[in-house]
Amino acid sequence: MRRRKAAPPFNRALCWAGPSTIGVCAVHILQADFDDPRVIDLLQVHASRARAETARDSAHALDLDGLRVPEIRCWTIWDDTVLAGIGALKRLSAVHAEIKSMHIVEAMRGRGIGGTLLRHLIAVAQAEGMSRLSLETGAWAYFLPAQALYRRHGFVECAPFAGYRPDPNSVFLSLRLRGD
Repeated sequence: MRRRKAAPPFNRALCWAGPSTIGVCAVHILQADFDDPRVIDLLQVHASRARAETARDSAHALDLDGLRVPEIRCWTIWDDTVLAGIGALKRLSAVHAEIKSMHIVEAMRGRGIGGTLLRHLIAVAQAEGMSRLSLETGAWAYFLPAQALYRRHGFVECAPFAGYRPDPNSVFLSLRLRGD
């Protein structure tokens, strides 16, 4: 049995302090505490917003119950003591994982926090020997910034995976993590 390597910690992110300056903020990533009311509230906002911004039966955002399964691990990202976002990895196979329920609080967007959390999820998948990391996101205008974030980190369009079906309201993206 192959031992898992520990994922490297990401403790700081470059954050936009304004239109012409960049500052450093104290950002830290922790395993999600599903008993924390702030995490519960953020997941409710995420699920309801995703459903509001997507056609009926096309929203795949997981709520708290959907994230409480053994094949999913979830992290929160904090700007000092303020919950800034959440993201999860779902193991699909020994070499394929899916990003689930990634959401950055609207007031925290545009500060590098989403990129920091995404890099953490990628590093965890790599450390666990994944060769492919995929995701589904919405196709509507609300999801365009998320699509741009994923593309900046090397994700490219792919066919539906893991039981998803072609859907004009969904965009499927994938990142090759190693070359086997």
